[in-house]
Amino acid sequence: MKKILAAIFCLFLTLNVIAQPVEMADVLRSSGKIYVVVGTIAIIFVGLAGYLFMLDKRVSRLEKGK
Repeated sequence: MKKILAAIFCLFLTLNVIAQPVEMADVLRSSGKIYVVVGTIAIIFVGLAGYLFMLDKRVSRLEKGK
């Protein structure tokens, strides 16, 4: 019963956060800087994914004993 009440509480808590307007995104979109933000996030994500892929290959090689 406590888990259900906690889940309902979290649901109502997130509804309040979703309803708030995002003024910063509107300002960035109107000035065209949103593309810089999205591009930076994409570069960071691709770099992090590449690093994790290389790390996985190294760990696999160590597990095989080569």
